[in-house]
Amino acid sequence: MRLLDRVITKLLSGPVDEMVSRKLAEQVEELKLDALYRHRLHGRPERLRIHETAIVNNALFNVSGGTITVGEYAFFGHDVAALTGTHDIEKFGRERQLAFPREGRDVVIGDGVWLASHTLVLGPVTIGEHAVVAGGSLVREDVEPYTVVAGRPAKVVKKIGRPGPEVDPGA
Repeated sequence: MRLLDRVITKLLSGPVDEMVSRKLAEQVEELKLDALYRHRLHGRPERLRIHETAIVNNALFNVSGGTITVGEYAFFGHDVAALTGTHDIEKFGRERQLAFPREGRDVVIGDGVWLASHTLVLGPVTIGEHAVVAGGSLVREDVEPYTVVAGRPAKVVKKIGRPGPEVDPGA
């Protein structure tokens, strides 16, 4: 590349990159393309803890009845819902709408867990590390680590082998 081309490229790269990024962000917002990758929250934000390495896509989190914790490298398919809320079925009308526990229904999603699309998780529940929940499943009970569950309600379909110590092939 000629010197003049390099100088022009260097001068324009900052402003041009910024302009392209801004225009792309506008188009994403206009076309609602981010709706598949932005989670939704019902309740107080401080009750939701998502590890920075986790991918939750467009999950719905309801933290009205407890906290939700999503571990390191956990990842979700689309349209996953994790709910801590419930209502008192013995109440009626407006009273039923307002009668729900404010705590004690925590959801813990462990490190490396994969929740496939359309999974529904109802607290209180813990999904152990590296477990897999098949698409469309309903999780109402704890899931052991390194386990695959499926169904409505979710039942164990397979155990996953835990990784062993790494062996040096040259040893």
